[in-house]
Amino acid sequence: MESVLLVDDDIELCSMLEDYLARHGFAVTTEHNGELGLHRALTGEYAMVLLDVMLPGLDGFEVLRRLRTSSQVSVLLLTARGEDIDRIVGLEIGADDYLPKPFNPRELLARIRAILRRSATVKPSRTGIKHLSVAGIELDSGSRTASCNGAELDLTNVEFELLGALMQAPGQILTREHLTESVLDRRFNPFDRSLDMHVSRLRRKLDEAARLGDQIKTIRSVGYQLALPSVPASQLGREM
Repeated sequence: MESVLLVDDDIELCSMLEDYLARHGFAVTTEHNGELGLHRALTGEYAMVLLDVMLPGLDGFEVLRRLRTSSQVSVLLLTARGEDIDRIVGLEIGADDYLPKPFNPRELLARIRAILRRSATVKPSRTGIKHLSVAGIELDSGSRTASCNGAELDLTNVEFELLGALMQAPGQILTREHLTESVLDRRFNPFDRSLDMHVSRLRRKLDEAARLGDQIKTIRSVGYQLALPSVPASQLGREM
């Protein structure tokens, strides 16, 4: 059974989710306080963390911020406030995904399974490719490591899969719909900006690691592209 940590102060909701997820093969541990939840999350005993934003003690954003200083455990944010800014902030800090309350437990289960598929130590590859090397960027799907011009990249699971998708098609434009379905493992919604936030974080990390500039290009109204030095500017599309 996969071990999941649920950090939420809604005791009734926690009890319901414990029962529901147990029926689908998950062992759920609950905490109702931010500080206690952070302590448990840092033990490394859990495959992923379901983290409510509005918590007593430390709120979910602060828990996530502190967690990301030393752990890349997968985190699904649960937010009841329904504000786009909350979701953007959560993804900026390093959440793998978010789900607004109230939610259907089946949707939560689907998101959990999708995240765990991405975070598997050795992810089955449809292409069979285990190592990629493009324009100074190295990615190894076996060891789940990535580097840029020799500088190690500290990537979340989503960022790792996103980089891999772009590296498998260097110089090609990948649509937001394709990346949403292949990386986030869900149907495309034009109003869902989570993919864009993950791209923004990945682009920033590439730049901070090797000062490569905008290696990931945004193609207006279409998607994204891993640019190659050998690709003429006229073929790169229009940058947003």
